[in-house]
Amino acid sequence: QVQLVESGGGLVQPGGSLRLSCVVSGSILSLDDMGWYRQAPGKHRELVASITSGGLTNYLDSVRGRFTISRVNAEKTVHLEMNNLKPEDTAVYYCSANVLSSSTFRRADYWGQGTQVTVSL
Repeated sequence: QVQLVESGGGLVQPGGSLRLSCVVSGSILSLDDMGWYRQAPGKHRELVASITSGGLTNYLDSVRGRFTISRVNAEKTVHLEMNNLKPEDTAVYYCSANVLSSSTFRRADYWGQGTQVTVSL
């Protein structure tokens, strides 16, 4: 079993900041690519940012320069620092991790339960 637990969502005014965190726990042999996705009402889920185990990052064009993804491998955590938030950033944000399970010896993508981010006056 692998679990991902997110925290840090909430309501913020335009121009404000939030920091999302995600902790991965369970039967983990290897923790590889991690990422943050988001899904707004009526829209498809999209990749916001990703980071490899070696620290290489990738961002959605609309968030590049405003969001920063980071990870602490020893703590099995990934963070998303979000600055200068805009109303269009409003969505449920999901953490994802590619894990080689120590119980099944199979690699799979695992997801958190999601955390709501609302940007509004």
